[in-house]
Amino acid sequence: MINKKIALVGFRLNTGGSERVMANLSNFFHDKGLEVHIIIFHDDLGYNFSGTVFNLGKYKSQSNTIFNKIKRFYYLNNYIKKHQFDFIIDFRFRINIIQELLINKWIYKAKTIYTVHSSQLYYYMPNYTPLTKLIYGLSYSIVSITKEMQRMIEAKHDLKNVITIYNPIDLIEVKKKATEKISLDFEFIIGVGQFDTDVKQFDKLIKAYSKSILPQNNIELVILGDGSKKQEFIKLTKERGVAKKVHFLGYKNNPYKYIKSAKFYVLSSSYEGMPMVLLEALACGTPIVSFDCPTGPSEIIQHKINGLLIEDQNFEAFTNAMNTMLTDKDLYSICKKNAKESAEKFSLETIGMQWLELMKYN
Repeated sequence: MINKKIALVGFRLNTGGSERVMANLSNFFHDKGLEVHIIIFHDDLGYNFSGTVFNLGKYKSQSNTIFNKIKRFYYLNNYIKKHQFDFIIDFRFRINIIQELLINKWIYKAKTIYTVHSSQLYYYMPNYTPLTKLIYGLSYSIVSITKEMQRMIEAKHDLKNVITIYNPIDLIEVKKKATEKISLDFEFIIGVGQFDTDVKQFDKLIKAYSKSILPQNNIELVILGDGSKKQEFIKLTKERGVAKKVHFLGYKNNPYKYIKSAKFYVLSSSYEGMPMVLLEALACGTPIVSFDCPTGPSEIIQHKINGLLIEDQNFEAFTNAMNTMLTDKDLYSICKKNAKESAEKFSLETIGMQWLELMKYN
């Protein structure tokens, strides 16, 4: 693997799940002897990474004019041409079709691997199949992060170069950070996510929690994250009579110490990709209650083995599942016992080796 050079391309190196995957893989590839370059489109760094960062975000003007975009295209093209990468791995949302055509046909000259991180496929490839085939049909590979997502891509676009590689988690880092102490002195369940969209459905989670037996049994709800809907959620907790039982603790650089201390993790999303936080919860030894939403949870959760997988969007069943996790001590004990072991197949070492095999670097 000496002298092999790869570029990882993303929007930023902070906050998002795909960005965390990119950062984790940069560390793995670097440790295996590859020369790693990370190209980001927004000036936002937060995750631990390895390699050289080319930060296109620093060249972005406030007005983001067409001339400014052309300038950044010019810088991107020059950087990629200068370094002659063996592989380019693209982790970005790819919604702007014209932009992606330009990047694919004129800038990405190396072997290119495109990743798809959501069941909402239009975030990554056009709905119009001929355009999708034009942009992605001849790429080295398209990596889907779940088997169900791969099936969806193949069924919709008839692409022949799609494979599945699950998201990796750095088990060592998660377990180390999870040992840190927290100052909460009550029992709680936990959810994590951003408040700017309706995808995580924290409003419905709050309603389901308020209907459960958890509040009267002094099992409180902690939500990590932030965003524009925070005040709306706080108002809802007051309306549902659980304001003193629901805690909004904001964004945390180390969510793992909170997840580890939780009785169980709750995921109430309308859809996902391959939810990293479920893998991290299991790595912390925390069982899960989750909707069987598209996609990811069904490939992570073994029902009644490491958590409870609930019929998608059935909030009555979700409330009942939370109750069951509290009242069925034997079931809870089984799920908690199996949590850590079930995360092992998603380890950075295991998944990283699959990436090396894909690039024929093993």
